[in-house]
Amino acid sequence: MTDMQTTVTAYPMLSDAADLMEQGRLEQAAQRTIEHLRKHPDEPRGLAQLGQIAMQLGALGQAEHFLRQALARGAGDLDVRRNLASILNQQERLGEACSLFESLELETDDPTLPAIRALILSKLGRHDEAMAVQEGLTGAHGSKPHHWISYGHSLRADGQVQEAIDAYRNAIAADFECGEAWWGLASIKRTVFTDDDIGEMRKALGVAVDVRNTAPLHFALARALQDREQYEEAFTHYAEGNSQRAESIGYDARELTAEVAEIERSVDPAFVASLDREPVGDGIPVFIVSLPRSGSTLLEQMLGSHPGIEPVGELPYVPAILRSVMEMATRRGPVSVPQLIAGLSAEQAATMGRDYLQRATLHRKTDRPYFVDKLPHNWSNILFIRRILPQARFIDIRRAPMDCCFSNFTQSFSSAHASSFALRDIGQCYVDYVQLMEHLDRVAPGMIHHISYERLVEDAETEIRAVLDYLGLPWNPSVLDFHKLDRVVRTPSSEQVRRPLNRDGMDGWKPYAEWLGPLRDTLGPLAE
Repeated sequence: MTDMQTTVTAYPMLSDAADLMEQGRLEQAAQRTIEHLRKHPDEPRGLAQLGQIAMQLGALGQAEHFLRQALARGAGDLDVRRNLASILNQQERLGEACSLFESLELETDDPTLPAIRALILSKLGRHDEAMAVQEGLTGAHGSKPHHWISYGHSLRADGQVQEAIDAYRNAIAADFECGEAWWGLASIKRTVFTDDDIGEMRKALGVAVDVRNTAPLHFALARALQDREQYEEAFTHYAEGNSQRAESIGYDARELTAEVAEIERSVDPAFVASLDREPVGDGIPVFIVSLPRSGSTLLEQMLGSHPGIEPVGELPYVPAILRSVMEMATRRGPVSVPQLIAGLSAEQAATMGRDYLQRATLHRKTDRPYFVDKLPHNWSNILFIRRILPQARFIDIRRAPMDCCFSNFTQSFSSAHASSFALRDIGQCYVDYVQLMEHLDRVAPGMIHHISYERLVEDAETEIRAVLDYLGLPWNPSVLDFHKLDRVVRTPSSEQVRRPLNRDGMDGWKPYAEWLGPLRDTLGPLAE
């Protein structure tokens, strides 16, 4: 019996709370645990259980607080520290999380811990270390497909495409129903699937029941059929994969539309003029903002070939910092992001800016004055970024709406890109994105530099010269040799950016035009 089980047995209210947690009644479980703590102040198992409940509710700051209190009062078992490590990881405090997971590995042979640490190492850009851990896991636990999949993703990001294909096929050999392994093969930017593969995917769809397998299987089969120009059946599978994802996520497009409308109502030139202008810390972060599948990886690769700019990938830190501060602010009642920004003191904003820069240093390998963070969804965080990092620069890269939205629809994305799971939702997201960019141009002219993906492909030098002028950097022809840059690229475009400029993917929606009415209707004039 574990320490937690023993203590729960000794404290009936904790036992009741544990039962409520099992039933998913988390709010009631929290109330019962709080009742226990009123009777037994600072009792460590109660604090640990309250931290676990807060973690499951998504209140990460509170969860960390209660777990650290529990540890300080003697609750030192592995589960409590593992929960704390998980919270640090979810808060994107990657250095701390990595160290804690590594220490936990000394106490157990559970392969989940090194697998998580390898993913954190990958996020931190420590790819050789991550791949060494992942390779070890495939050797020790080769019957577990998820180890092969993670290893395959890292190999592909490193440019080792054939080795990645082999890793995905090893995952499929371990479990032919594993949808993520099939999608790993589908994401390779060349024809990989054989007719036998298509037969195996159809067979897997006939027996698989878990949406975590069936949804990516539908996406992978759609990609294989697309390669064979069987567009009608391909679209059917894209639609089914997205439908399954949408059902499990419950995305509501109206929330983003309302957020953009709130910014339009409350942010005017006076609001922008009130923001601090004194730089925070060292370095100038350049945020490439866009919808996914808009050419941001290509632009980052080009800018990262300039001797004054360091590319560091998609950093998760702005959303994590914003989420933490919103969690604290909303304890006193509902608050919008513009209200939050307006209410921050200069010191609070500067502290958050320094926090971002400190986390970013974990990814930096040079002392170049500029570095690029290309997390696409930061387009909706521009004002928050401008508040905490006055020296930040913003480059909006925009791809033609039908191409961009349909490309999102055909990607087996995680819930982080939940708007992509329905044609109307991804269309509305594009409309909201354009509306916000236009409003920010009105209230803060020149704050954001805009670039067209299509013009970048057609006339790269003209477009990149304009970007460098915006940044205050001189022209350097190395930006046109971007495909020679030796770096790991962890996005679906990792293979394209290792080739010279090309028009691949343009007008990719046209073979599917007859089924895209909901997208065209939502985009309205933008579709033209």
